[in-house]
Amino acid sequence: MSDDKKLTLSGKTLGVNKGVETGQVRQSFSHGRTKAVVVERKKKRVLSKSGAPEAAPVNAEVSAPHKPRAYVPKKPSSDADSLTGTEQEARMKALEGAKKRAEEEAKERAAEEARRAAEQAERLKLEAVAKESFDEDAEARKKAEIDAKKKAEDIARKKATAEAETKAAAESTTRQKAEEAARKKTELETRAVQLKKASEARQQTGGDDDDDARRGKSKRKDVKKGAGPGADTAERAGRGRGRGADDRRKGRLTISAATGDGERQRSLAAYKRAQAKKRGLHMQQQPQERQSREITIPEAITVQELAQRMAEKSVAVIKALMGLGIVATINETLDQDTAQLVVEDFGHTAKRISEADVEIGMFGEEDDTADLAPRAPVVTVMGHVDHGKTSLLDALRKANVVSGEAGGITQHIGAYQVTSETGSLITFLDTPGHAAFTQMRARGARATDIVILVVAADDGVMPQTIEAINHSKAAGVPMIVAINKIDREGANPDRVRQELLQHEVVTESFSGDTQEVEVSAKTGAGLDKLREAIALQAEILELKANPNRAAEGVVVEAKLDKGRGPVATVLIQRGTLKVGDIFVAGPEWGRVRALVTDKGEQVTEATPSQPVEVLGANAAPGAGDDFAVVENEARAREITAYRQDQMKKKRQAALATPKTLESIFSQLKESGDQIFFDVVLKADVQGSAEAITQALEKAGNDDIKCRVIHSAVGGITETDIGLTLASNALLIGFNVRPNKQARDMAEADGVTIKYYSIIYNLIDDVKAAMIGELGPEYKENIIGRADIKDAFQAGKSGKAAGCIVTEGSIRNDLKARILRDDVIIYEGQINNLRRFKDDVKKVDSGQECGLTFENYHDFRSGDVLEVYELEEIERKL
Repeated sequence: MSDDKKLTLSGKTLGVNKGVETGQVRQSFSHGRTKAVVVERKKKRVLSKSGAPEAAPVNAEVSAPHKPRAYVPKKPSSDADSLTGTEQEARMKALEGAKKRAEEEAKERAAEEARRAAEQAERLKLEAVAKESFDEDAEARKKAEIDAKKKAEDIARKKATAEAETKAAAESTTRQKAEEAARKKTELETRAVQLKKASEARQQTGGDDDDDARRGKSKRKDVKKGAGPGADTAERAGRGRGRGADDRRKGRLTISAATGDGERQRSLAAYKRAQAKKRGLHMQQQPQERQSREITIPEAITVQELAQRMAEKSVAVIKALMGLGIVATINETLDQDTAQLVVEDFGHTAKRISEADVEIGMFGEEDDTADLAPRAPVVTVMGHVDHGKTSLLDALRKANVVSGEAGGITQHIGAYQVTSETGSLITFLDTPGHAAFTQMRARGARATDIVILVVAADDGVMPQTIEAINHSKAAGVPMIVAINKIDREGANPDRVRQELLQHEVVTESFSGDTQEVEVSAKTGAGLDKLREAIALQAEILELKANPNRAAEGVVVEAKLDKGRGPVATVLIQRGTLKVGDIFVAGPEWGRVRALVTDKGEQVTEATPSQPVEVLGANAAPGAGDDFAVVENEARAREITAYRQDQMKKKRQAALATPKTLESIFSQLKESGDQIFFDVVLKADVQGSAEAITQALEKAGNDDIKCRVIHSAVGGITETDIGLTLASNALLIGFNVRPNKQARDMAEADGVTIKYYSIIYNLIDDVKAAMIGELGPEYKENIIGRADIKDAFQAGKSGKAAGCIVTEGSIRNDLKARILRDDVIIYEGQINNLRRFKDDVKKVDSGQECGLTFENYHDFRSGDVLEVYELEEIERKL
């Protein structure tokens, strides 16, 4: 092999041919738009037998690619045509790579074809399903149309049958209308024929176009002036026939137009309207019967509301009222009697209700005996002040409450629950014994099961003891007499028993039915017997209550706590009170936020006979108010709104001015010169405020009375200072103090605030202030009397009276009065007193004297002279 020869392949130079063919395709779009797109087509490279690569034919089938042939190398013809081993190896690798690529391309094309075939099959399947669904829908629609058509035919047939009778009545009217229409049609046709003949005559006569135009214009004017719309139609018809056009109107072709029937037939809708109108007239001619209803009538109702409840017009109700002689507007308020007359006049039944019916159902019905469970007895300790009620209770519950009470007396009701030695519970209510707390003792008696009447053995029955006995009898509560202080000197229990007999309290010692126990709160003697007596009485009473119901009870005390808000001490009488319950207490309501026992422990529920402090009221209720749990907030608001309205009406009635002259004069006579001592009171609890108010209102006499213009629970505020200034009253704080703003305001305005913690001192000080308001009181003492015998001239000083002293003595330093026929004609001072010619200071009984008076000389014989002195005495209320 020579080195000067070049390496060749079959006489051709080794190179890479271009494997892509390009061309242009023009695409057509809507609206005539086109676009030229360049398209490229790749050619496959195959190797011929000679070893040179050849391009695949352009029209090769994609689905059947050519399989590359195996390369068969030529036998070297000469040394120049022979290849080296390296070249042959490279060529074989290239051929193998080309073969692999061809196989991969074939696989890809086969996968693509399979995917397209699957898509095509899926599309055909969907089309078949859609076609089948469409066919089913079409069949269903067809069936629905047939059913609807049948239904419409049935309805039309029924309507035709129903309307046949009514149509017979309307045939005469329809016939008359048809005759009238036929007559009008005949007239129109005659007029059209005349116009046609005239037109033909003008066409035969001829003439230029201007004349025809003028004649046509005049003809239109004539038609408009004389013939009306029918002639205009005939003219248009004649003009159309003259032009050779057909005489049918352009537009929608109707049956009447096609058949040439010019009469307009009435539509079904018009017929229905006519029938409805007839029915309406018939209904108006025959008024409906009124439907009788039961109308609820409250105590006051407006005319408009009454008309709405009766389903009547307000004008009709006003007319009915005018028939009763009452002129009222639509917003006028009627009373129950008037409203009932109107309701019965309209043929309805009246049902009268009262505003108080809102409280019906607040307290549940009586419990079934099977639902009742035993409960603890509620024991109230009552008696006179300082007879040892609280000390005895302390000994029973082993506590020391007396030290916490101001002055050692109970200022408000205390509620406690203790456990006896046998494990049973007993609820105690400790009531004050002062006379001012009568109402509180009465509340205690109403809320209790057993009353323990404490009487001191050394003091006996006192006024408040008698009141406690009366409260217990009025409430029908059994009583146990505890004769206390038997350890003291002078204690005489038998004396107490005898004094109780005067008030119809017969103890067991005297063969009565009232238990009595001798005890000593100080030494603890007799406490066991007292517990046994309570347990025995409770066993006799068989106290039971239903715990599985809404709670009901009584408010024994209420106060306003600075940190906790309004707090009410409630004694549960039946049911169970739980946290979250909505309750009504008197005129106030709230939701239970917390329940606190007498030991200061928070609990989630309170059972019957258990006293608890309830937090969550919107304001402090009144002591003694009823307490009940209601179903929802709306019910609670409704009840409290009614109660507050009733309280407001009572206050307005009390403050209402008299409307008759008799009442005006009576009020003036009663008031006379009476002075009112005004007081503004703030207390710690509601019970104390009520007790102090009642005690102060009872203080006074015919000359002066105490008037509490404002009484509330809580600390003293700026509002209280302003009210005190405006009314010139005395501001009293009982166990409360003012806040900083109120204190500063009181100092700036000079308002004095009186603070008290003991009710005795408060009432005594108010009485003393009332006495000071009245001023000193004087008593008149008659010193002597004298008869005037004669009046004579006494020089320049005027007339003098000659008298003889009949009683006592006459002194010149005393006040004197002259009586004539027991009527005072002069009251003044003696100017000069003489006996004979001497001036004297005193003339005794039986002696004669002469005297003159300051600036008075109109006395005469027969008058009586009285001399008296004024003695200042201490006022008492």
